Amino acid sequence: MELTPQQVLGLRMSSLLLRASAGGAGRAAGVAEVVTWLGAMQAQDLASGLWSFGARLPGYTAADVTAALERREALRTWPMRGTIHFVPSRDARWMLELMGVRVLNGAARRHEQLGLLEETVVEAMEVLGSALAGGGRLSRSECLAVLAGKGIDTSGQRGYHLLCYASQRGLLCIAPNIGNEQSFVLLDEWVPDPHRPERDEALGIVALRYFRGRGPTTRHDFAGWTGLTAADAKRGIAVAGDALARVTVHGVETYLDATLLDTAPPPAGDDDEVLVLPGFDEYLLGYKDRSLMVADEHKAAITPGNNGVFRSTVVRAGRVVATWKRTLAKSRVRIAVQPLVPLHRSDRAEVEQAFEQYARFVECTPEVRWP
Repeated sequence: MELTPQQVLGLRMSSLLLRASAGGAGRAAGVAEVVTWLGAMQAQDLASGLWSFGARLPGYTAADVTAALERREALRTWPMRGTIHFVPSRDARWMLELMGVRVLNGAARRHEQLGLLEETVVEAMEVLGSALAGGGRLSRSECLAVLAGKGIDTSGQRGYHLLCYASQRGLLCIAPNIGNEQSFVLLDEWVPDPHRPERDEALGIVALRYFRGRGPTTRHDFAGWTGLTAADAKRGIAVAGDALARVTVHGVETYLDATLLDTAPPPAGDDDEVLVLPGFDEYLLGYKDRSLMVADEHKAAITPGNNGVFRSTVVRAGRVVATWKRTLAKSRVRIAVQPLVPLHRSDRAEVEQAFEQYARFVECTPEVRWP
């Protein structure tokens, strides 16, 4: 089957919103379902990560998502590309072993750059393991204080690296914040009954979840998102089998959840839905090639300086049409919108209506401002 770019965007929007089919049936029931559908969600910035859930869970507040995290429906760790993601709690360990290990291969060089001796790294893991054993939970600063108390230098990037490394090795994971700080727990205690698929099964699971939440897209995008080798990416698609459908776009082979083709792909221009997404949402971060969603002339506005920091976006019919910033006050959220394309009065009214869901999520009254 050959799809047009607009049909691809319509299907990606269906994937983004966790719809069971292109006909639009169904939404996610909760945090666990969202993160399981998508496989993993960028969460380097916590506020953005929380709203990535909220955008897919109408009626939820930030407090609702945090409560689900306390129930361990999902957790944060470094499962791939050396970046923090939300993952299904029971899947954290096998994801670290499957994808995080490739980042660990470069750890020795990073240790050398930071002046960390291998015996210091081993000692740090032992110290953290002892401090947290028996259901312990410490903030980031408390973890660093424990290490410093044992004579381990945590200055500069050393402390952050030690916590990151211990998490990538599967000792720690990030629990919900204590105040405004990350907190850490022992992964084995936080998730005492992890899922343990064989390697082939794990490759198939991550392939299905990736394409289900982001398809149609390419094997190259899949390998880039996971950090897997090209061979492993190909194997994962093969293991997923008939659960994935293959379609072409301008002659390029792409994959998607086969159930999305149970009904005809949406016709061009049929889906004008407006979404307001956080800067680090999977709708952009889930691809190496973002050209279908973002016009070339707008890329600099979304990632100023090309430094990996993404601005929050307004998406209409699958295309980014504006960026936005928020300022939280006591009972109000002030939202400044910067259009990237002409937005007329009716367009702006739709955008303002979309921001009402975000305002309910942060439990504030919205004030939307235009230039």
